[in-house]
Amino acid sequence: MTPIDLVLGRRLANREGGEQKIGWIAGVPAMGLDGLGSASYGPEAALTILAPMGAASLAWIGWVIAPIVALLAILYLSYRQTIVAYPSNGGAYTVARENLGADASLLAAAALMVDYVLNVAVGISAGVGALVSSVPALHAWTLPLCLGVLALVAVANLRGTREAGLLFALPTYLFVFSFLALIALALVRLWTGHAAPEVAPPRLVAGTEAASAWLLMRAFAAGCTAMTGVEAVSNGVSAFREPVIRNAHRTLTVICLSLGLLLVGIAMVAHGYSVGAMDQTKPDYQSVLSQLAAAIAGRGAIYYVAMASLLAVLCLSANTSFVGFPRICRLVALDDYLPRGFALADRRLVFSVGVVFLTIVAGVLLVAFGGITDRLIPLFAIGAFLTFTLSQLGMVVHWKRRPGRNLGRLAINATGAGVTIAALVVILAAKFVEGAWIVVIAIPAIMLTLAGVHRHYRRLGERLAVAGPFAIEETQPPTVLVAYEERSAMTDRALRFAMTLSPDVIAVHLLKLAGPEAGEDVRRLHDVFEREIAGPVAAQGLPAPRLMLVPAPFREIAGPVLELVDKIDAATPGRSVAILIPQLVLRHWWERLLHGRRAARLRTALLAKAGPRLMVVTSPWQG
Repeated sequence: MTPIDLVLGRRLANREGGEQKIGWIAGVPAMGLDGLGSASYGPEAALTILAPMGAASLAWIGWVIAPIVALLAILYLSYRQTIVAYPSNGGAYTVARENLGADASLLAAAALMVDYVLNVAVGISAGVGALVSSVPALHAWTLPLCLGVLALVAVANLRGTREAGLLFALPTYLFVFSFLALIALALVRLWTGHAAPEVAPPRLVAGTEAASAWLLMRAFAAGCTAMTGVEAVSNGVSAFREPVIRNAHRTLTVICLSLGLLLVGIAMVAHGYSVGAMDQTKPDYQSVLSQLAAAIAGRGAIYYVAMASLLAVLCLSANTSFVGFPRICRLVALDDYLPRGFALADRRLVFSVGVVFLTIVAGVLLVAFGGITDRLIPLFAIGAFLTFTLSQLGMVVHWKRRPGRNLGRLAINATGAGVTIAALVVILAAKFVEGAWIVVIAIPAIMLTLAGVHRHYRRLGERLAVAGPFAIEETQPPTVLVAYEERSAMTDRALRFAMTLSPDVIAVHLLKLAGPEAGEDVRRLHDVFEREIAGPVAAQGLPAPRLMLVPAPFREIAGPVLELVDKIDAATPGRSVAILIPQLVLRHWWERLLHGRRAARLRTALLAKAGPRLMVVTSPWQG
């Protein structure tokens, strides 16, 4: 077993693709970690905005969370319909492309890419924030821990969606059970009047600002980060096994129901136990859920189990993006808006180019913002709500185009479009000056890049397109030039092959490539060629190859060869010229340090500068 087999697993055959599909039990951790994990940083982001109100902020958190939960319910109903309408893939890109046109689909693709990248950065930074809440001594290691978790999630997904989902199932369900149980216990205590905290949260300071419409709008915009990830199921429908729609619906139901209960419960318990947001940059930082768990259960075993599950879910919430990002990139690449490598499955039937690209970009983002969640939050949610809006608008057009009793379905998606547009406007207005302008610039830039890639493929297709029957334009064999340094088994093999292509074979030797002081016995070189190669071939009655010595006064390889090609081209119009390059194939990486790269450089230069009638052939020799 090779090291790569040990890390990534054995190579899978195409026929094993069906075995890598997932059911709803694995689907929840594979696609729901983003949504479930956002229950931690969504309410905390809202409480952070309300912090200037001091203790009065707790009276308003419910009014901020309520419309978010209502919006979640609308999106749940909408995406259930989207999954039915597009059971192969119902993501915003597909829906927009089919119903709103190419420009809208590019907007959806750019927004999804931004959302997925930010989800990775925010999820991991929030998870590490939960860790340093429990172990403050690790605060100085925030960024290295973020990058380590990023690498772990990337490797897990390079092994395959199914393995990642099963691997992350235990912490996911443990998190949901732990915090729903803690919230239920707290609500019972609050109801019965026995709500004294086991560990009192830090006392909220006096307010410096009163409630205002603008402050509440900003808090709503920050809290909407809890909505990200809801679209992941519709984007990843192709990952489910049969029955696809039922597994997708069950996954979506579990995610949305759990998220809704967590959001409502956190808001109620935070109000009851007077828990507010703290500054994450300070050494004594405690996340909202850390304060809640300590207030309800103390800092014993239950607290550490719950916080460990929270840490795992937040850190692993990036898995949602690692499932969705490569799939959306594959769809975009199939439409020629991304390099085609994004559409190729690797050894584990994973679209690994997308996984690696996401890892690199998210890593750069974490480094740029120091792994601090609060610095990343202002960039978040815009991409998600833009995709929500495009998906809902696309579904409205979808139902309008189909006759029948679709009025109710159309009404649901129209309502979803209306509320997501309103939410998007609020988020843009509230977060623009806080950093959201970066996303507003990034999305059009990505769209221009995608359009540029598509333009390249379209122009290439036009140049390669042919019409009519196959035409025979040349009937004479080409002149074949063989790159020749000195006689060896490698050059003998190349010359033998060249003679099967054409009777006109020229061995080309460039003089003084090593410099003016290089000793070179030209006469011996010529005599050996005539005596050992040309003579025996002619004796058999075959056209003998010729040796041509070409000066290389500036020690370059391609220039003299191309000049020779031009002369031959002019002397033999209507005949192609083929250049055959013997190339030593080295078995070990370290051997490359012992040999030059003349053959590779010559091939690269010829491919870049050669005319339409020049063929370049490599004759490999195993070293």
